[in-house]
Amino acid sequence: MLLIPAIDVINGKCVRLSKGDYSTSKIYNDKPLEVAKIYETHGIKNIHLVDLDGAKGNGIINHKTLEEIANKTNLIIDFGGGIKSDNDVKNAFEYGANMVTIGSIAANNQEISEKIILKYGSEKIILGADVQNNLIATNGWVNTSNLNLNDFIEFYLKKGLNKIICTDIDKDGMLNGPSFELYEKLISNFNKIKLIASGGVTKINDLHKLLSIGCYGVIIGKAIYEKEIDIKEIEKYILEC
Repeated sequence: MLLIPAIDVINGKCVRLSKGDYSTSKIYNDKPLEVAKIYETHGIKNIHLVDLDGAKGNGIINHKTLEEIANKTNLIIDFGGGIKSDNDVKNAFEYGANMVTIGSIAANNQEISEKIILKYGSEKIILGADVQNNLIATNGWVNTSNLNLNDFIEFYLKKGLNKIICTDIDKDGMLNGPSFELYEKLISNFNKIKLIASGGVTKINDLHKLLSIGCYGVIIGKAIYEKEIDIKEIEKYILEC
């Protein structure tokens, strides 16, 4: 199971939100590159880099952060936030992303999303399924669509996307454990899914449980910043795996 620390960025700084609420933003480090290098030093290979300014805006905003981390580390970067057009996907790859997560655009414009998948291939595109009350949320979780989670995933599985980041918004940043039941159901319902769990990871035991139910990966955010999970525990986990 891939362990993927999240680096969420507002105004070029590392932050975390609670339930996606921008008013709860807490700055943890002024230098995302510094955080990325710490992760790399401890054996982490992948990061989930999120442009929170771009997520609720009209395109990528924190591209300098993406470019800097891509140029000065060997981390595999999955980039999301601000992907509102084919041109944004193009720019994200040019700035150094290895993969791009499409969430809002996947919900709001299926036609363009299908073209993006065909153009770049399913290995480079991840589906972002951010969910609240079983409905897909968009635009930095400011808006809620009328798209059912299962229908949303099923549609894009048929288009070739099988890597899916599913974030339970009510769990995100709350440090009270992930949505184990939700992930079990999704893995049971969709046998081709490579599910990346996101939201609520609090203790190292959460990782063991997510692995046992069949998750492909897990995104860890606030638990590291708040030292609920020590970075050395993650390093040990990676070595043991």
